[in-house]
Amino acid sequence: MRSISDRIDRFCYKHPRFGVTNLMTMIVIATSIVYVLDMVSHGTLSPMLHFSRNYILHGQIWRLLTFVIVPQGESLFFFVLSMYFYWFIGSNLEREWGSAKFTIYYLSGVAFSIICGLFTGYASMYYVNLSLFLAFATLYPNLTFLVMFILPVKAKWLAWIDGGLLLISLIGNLATLQWGAALLLVVSMLNYLLFFWNDLMYYVRRSQRSRSRQAMDFKRATQQKQDTKGYIHKCAVCGRTDTDYPNLEFRYCSKCNGYYCYCIDHINNHIHIQ
Repeated sequence: MRSISDRIDRFCYKHPRFGVTNLMTMIVIATSIVYVLDMVSHGTLSPMLHFSRNYILHGQIWRLLTFVIVPQGESLFFFVLSMYFYWFIGSNLEREWGSAKFTIYYLSGVAFSIICGLFTGYASMYYVNLSLFLAFATLYPNLTFLVMFILPVKAKWLAWIDGGLLLISLIGNLATLQWGAALLLVVSMLNYLLFFWNDLMYYVRRSQRSRSRQAMDFKRATQQKQDTKGYIHKCAVCGRTDTDYPNLEFRYCSKCNGYYCYCIDHINNHIHIQ
C-alpha cells in the first residue's frame, strides 16, 4: 500500500494539470439539479440514473456514471446540509492536495464502486462520500466542527465516531446478507487506505516515539531521584519513601498530570493533581 501511495504522489507531482478543477462543486451542483427535478417530477428521474447491472447490460451504459449524482432519500433540510458538507470537505481536500490527487481519489472510489456493482448488482457513492470525511480528518485532525451548530467537536473525534458507525454498518450488512453494501463499504475504506497509508504509519510511529520518550524521561527522573535524594519512590500524600519502608508498595497514578507516586494506602485515596 505504501508503494501505491508514493506512486500516486509522484504521478500527481509530475502531472499537476491532470484532474478536474472544482470537481466536488460540479458533483454537488449536478446532484442538486437531479434532486430538484425529482421533486418536480415526483421522483421519476433518479430511477433512470441509478446503478442497475441489468439495465447496463441491456445498453443503458450511462448508468455507469450517472449513479454518482443520484441523491439519497433525504428531506430537503438534510439534503442541503449534506451537500454543503460534501462541498466543504471536497473543496478543502482539493485545495490541500491539488486537483490531480483529489480527482484520482474520487474517481478511484467511483471505479471501485462500479466494479463492485458489476459483481453484486448494487453500487452507490454513499460510502465513498463518507470516506471523504475520514480523509479530511486525517489532514485536519484538530479542526473544530459545531455539531448541531452548538457543540464544538474536533474532527479527529468525529472521525472515530464515523469509523465506529462504518464498522456497525458493515456488521449489519453482513448480518442481513447485504453482500453488495458490505463490499462497497470495504472497498471504500480500501480506497482511503491506498491514499493515507503513509500518513497513518507516520502517526503510529510518532505515537510510539512519544511513548518511548516518556518512558525514557520517567527512567531518567527516577534515576536522578535515587542519585540526589537517596530514594526512588515517595508518596505524594504521606511522604513515605521506598528507602524508609522497603517493603511498602508504591504506584504511579495515571490520572494525575505528571509522575506522581503514591503508596499502596493512598493510590486509591487521593485528590488527582491536574
